[in-house]
Formats: sequence, structure tokens, C-alpha cells
Amino acid sequence: MTAPNLPKTRLLALTLAGLAAATPALAHHPMGGMTPATFTQGLLSGFGHPVIGLDHLAALVGVGLVASRFARGLTLPAFWMVAMAAGVGLHLASFDLPYTEALVALSVVAIGLAATIRTTLPYSLIAALFAAGGAVHGYALGESIIGAEATPLAAYLVGLVAVQTALTTGVAFAARSIAKGSLAAPALRLAGVAVAVTGVAALALPAFA
Repeated sequence: MTAPNLPKTRLLALTLAGLAAATPALAHHPMGGMTPATFTQGLLSGFGHPVIGLDHLAALVGVGLVASRFARGLTLPAFWMVAMAAGVGLHLASFDLPYTEALVALSVVAIGLAATIRTTLPYSLIAALFAAGGAVHGYALGESIIGAEATPLAAYLVGLVAVQTALTTGVAFAARSIAKGSLAAPALRLAGVAVAVTGVAALALPAFA
């Protein structure tokens, strides 16, 4: 591995491992649990929710890690975004999705395992995995916007899409850069393991999510 890649590899691996070791103290409510009432509140809530929920954050990191392996990888997060928005819409339409938190956690485990597997899985399979994961995460994220007016709701969706697009593509670019090093593969697989462990922790400890 070249010297410039080493710090980046260690940084990514340590950061992702920290996801599994972090405490469940982070809340899911940037607005203190209140429904956003203004455009700014909706936007900030949309920015915050996918980041301060460790299960959601781990899933996004996993999406970026997996996407980085494909020549068309930067198109894969689009499946997540579209399905995520649809999931929010289903929640707003009062569609009942049982065991939502368990499904969210299982999706994190599946994405983490996909990031850990050495062989690149078929593009279509990953696209389906991202669509399914995005839908259940979107459904869960829709809970915080129930009852909001049209303006904060639209802002919330803009925030959700913006922050998740930035995170997934940012991780994908970083992983591609790191992958050029000779010892990068084990570090990136370790990052995938950390994502999967975060999902297992969310299954075992619901407050972790």
C-alpha cells in the first residue's frame, strides 16, 4: 500500500468500526421530537434523521461501500433514494408495515454482508437489495414527518435525499480511492463487517436504532 492511502484506509475502518461501538444515546429527533412546522425545520430534520440514527447511517455507509465496486456503481444509490422516498410516502398514506425496526436492522445486516463478501454480486441483485432497504428505511424515517404541512414535508424530503446522496456517493468515492492500495481489501471488508454488526446490534438492542 502506498503511504498516502494508509491514513485513509485506517480512518475509514476506524470510523465504521466506531458505528458498532457507539452508544445508543443519539436521538432520532433533530427538532426535539416535534413535527417540523417550517421549511427550515423540515430541511434540518431531513438532513439530521439519516445521520443521527446509527442504523440508518450504517446502511448508507454500506450502500457506498458496495456501490464503489461497480463500474456503474454511482447509479446504485439512486435505487435507494427512489425507494426511500416511496417508503416515506407509504407511511404518510397510512400503509401498515409491521416489524419496521426489525426490517431496518435486517437490511443493515444484509448490506453489511454484501460489503463484506469478496466477490462482487450481480448489479441487479444489489439494485433490488438497495430498493428493498431504501423502502423500509424511508418508511421508518417517515414517522417524524407525520402531520406536517406541505412545505416542511417537501423540505424534509429534499433534506433526506440530499444528505443520503452525499453520504453514499462520498463513501463510494473514498472506498474507490482506498481500494487502489495493496492492503485495502481487508480494511474495506472490515468496514462491511462493522456495518453488519451495527445491524445485529440494532436487532438485539432496539434502542440502538
